[in-house]
Amino acid sequence: MSGTSPSVATDPQDRANTPDISDHGDRLPESVPTIDTLVSEVSVYNSAPEVTDRLREAYRLAAEAHKGQYRRSGEAYVDHPLSVALILASMKVDATCLITALLHDTLEDTSLPPDLIEEKFGKKVLTLIDGVTKIGKFQYQTSKAEKQAENFRKMLLSMSEDIRVILVKLADRLHNMRTLGSLDSSRQRAIAQETLEIYAPLANRLGIGWMKSELEDLSFSVLEPKTFQDLRARVSARRKERKNYINLIVRTAEEALRSNGIYGRVLGRYKHIYSIYRKMTLQEIPFDEIYDLMGIRIITDTKLNCYGILGLLHSIWKPITGRIKDFIAVPKSNMYQSLHTTVIGPEGVPVEFQIRTEEMHRVAEEGIAAHWNYKEKSDTLPAEGERKVVAWLRQLVEWQKELPDNREFMDSVKVNLFPDEVYIFTPKGQVKELIHGATAIDFAYSIHTDLGNHIVGSRINGRWAPIKTVLSSGDIVEIMTSPTQTPSKDWLRYVATPRARARIRHWLKEEEDRQSAEIGRKALEAEFRKVHKSLSEFLKSPHLETVLSFSDLPVPTIENVFSRIGFGKVTPQGVLRKLFPLPLDTPPPASAEHEVSASDYPIVVRGGGRDLLLGIARCCSPVPGEEIVGFVTRGRGIMIHSRDCPNLDHLSVQKERFIAATWDSESGSTFEVDLRVLMEDKPGMLAGVSAVISAKGTNITHAEVRQDRRKMAVLNFSLMVRDMTHLQTIMDEIQQFKGVIRVQRIKKATTFSKNESGKED
Repeated sequence: MSGTSPSVATDPQDRANTPDISDHGDRLPESVPTIDTLVSEVSVYNSAPEVTDRLREAYRLAAEAHKGQYRRSGEAYVDHPLSVALILASMKVDATCLITALLHDTLEDTSLPPDLIEEKFGKKVLTLIDGVTKIGKFQYQTSKAEKQAENFRKMLLSMSEDIRVILVKLADRLHNMRTLGSLDSSRQRAIAQETLEIYAPLANRLGIGWMKSELEDLSFSVLEPKTFQDLRARVSARRKERKNYINLIVRTAEEALRSNGIYGRVLGRYKHIYSIYRKMTLQEIPFDEIYDLMGIRIITDTKLNCYGILGLLHSIWKPITGRIKDFIAVPKSNMYQSLHTTVIGPEGVPVEFQIRTEEMHRVAEEGIAAHWNYKEKSDTLPAEGERKVVAWLRQLVEWQKELPDNREFMDSVKVNLFPDEVYIFTPKGQVKELIHGATAIDFAYSIHTDLGNHIVGSRINGRWAPIKTVLSSGDIVEIMTSPTQTPSKDWLRYVATPRARARIRHWLKEEEDRQSAEIGRKALEAEFRKVHKSLSEFLKSPHLETVLSFSDLPVPTIENVFSRIGFGKVTPQGVLRKLFPLPLDTPPPASAEHEVSASDYPIVVRGGGRDLLLGIARCCSPVPGEEIVGFVTRGRGIMIHSRDCPNLDHLSVQKERFIAATWDSESGSTFEVDLRVLMEDKPGMLAGVSAVISAKGTNITHAEVRQDRRKMAVLNFSLMVRDMTHLQTIMDEIQQFKGVIRVQRIKKATTFSKNESGKED
């Protein structure tokens, strides 16, 4: 039978029921906190004498260590750790956690020896205190953002080993937010912003709903004080207006439970101020159009009754399609379980119901703390209740290792702290929880990195779908792969999870390094050939140490040197200058022709035989598909130029030297051409464009990068192509690369010798 009166009832455990900030502090005593108050609070759930003794000893030690220290408000500093312990006692945590709270600032702010803490309370307490303690003051030279990230990394690593670290940290932040008034306004805003972005979502992720709500409202009241006060006044007025309406809903629900013999407590639940504000901003609706300022919560005794009550409510009021959510069958990642439904109540006003068991309600309010082993049997963590939470924390630990950049790391953390979850099924029925907006790529990476790296498509609910398809809760997804498929930068536009993003970037970085090393090796080999030396021989000789000096790694590798050359950080000429300080034979000028026999090129000249000496002019580097002409030189055979070669004007004074030439279309030869790419100057541009070229089955014989006077990057390539069609395809692909402004083929106009121009024999 229902256990409530017809009035709008609220649960004493339901700390976030009202939007007034003053209501959130009802768990703390109004007077100055004392150790007796803490002992009394703890004795409600653990009255063992040894626990009381340990708490009093910890308080004595904290009071002695903080003696003479005061907070900005003028209160004795020891009142702060005592208040933190009282918040945790309201969550019924164990004595180890409470002792940690009492001593949590001693390592950072006092001279209390760590050995003494370990001697009196054990290594576990000392480890927990260290996990709560911020990064040391030796980090002062870093920026505030860097220090915040490093502190969070440390806390993350600690709490993945023992969740009590974050429980103490959250209670510490909550008390600091409750007593924020003594700080200057800029400091208040900075702390409130961090609380709203990190600590409130973290409390939510750990399932501590009441704390999340209070932290949000406290932060909101600091960041937007006028908006907060206005909304609070409006909510209070609306509450009075709708009191009779809510009483009617409660009475109707209670009567339905009673007449059907179903146990249930019917409670009113007020939304907190910040949740109302978020709904107004996200849905872009005014306050007057928000009808669910208060919801109804029904707490029953069994899971079966939860579903029975859901059907009962739907028989009384019409449910709104799409607003029924079953978090009992598929719990949220923070262990939250309830049935949610929104119905059309009297007067056509939507009313939201949450239906759960007593145990589900305790977990919904206390989160991870509800699963704690309150008896002092061991220091082991509870297994079943925290499995998902700890798995999520360890995922964050994994990501923080892969994201050395602190800003990127914090952005990834923040994304994961706001997880509008979707629940996706594998073909075998395994459930994968992803954040809202996740695609098939995210799903593949959530299973295994190799699966993500080679995804080519997916079957969603039995139908083929592209890899960028956004998934919805309940989808059954099968991933299709190919061993030849690899990630591309485009994939970063289609993923929502930090795991997928980190894995893709890791692969791209490795591939970029590999391609850069290949480009660098070829560029260095080309420079060695110009001075008639062999790179491979030098890599086996004592000169190797000189080459490795160009590495930027603590343990130098030749691949790293090649990669730095490929990225344009080191020039191959610079390597040669260090190896050979003395002048060497200069290479032939760029305008010189490359001489080969006619049999080496698919060119047919008028009246020529296969033993005719031919050469491809480097000034224009003609390729099959464009018109060509031969020019008879003195002693060097026939040089083949393209019809639009800029040097033909110089040669045209002796027209009798020109000879008709055509391409032999049967040949499969390749030809060297020069390209110039103008693009935005950013890291990895040479490697990126090189990857585009290589993807077209083309060898790069030379690559270099420089910066022009407009601070734009100029990339020069020499590459081998089959014909004009092949060349045009490559140029089109490069033009599509992000940041590229212009791609052009380079044909050099040069000054010829008198002998070549025909002015003098």
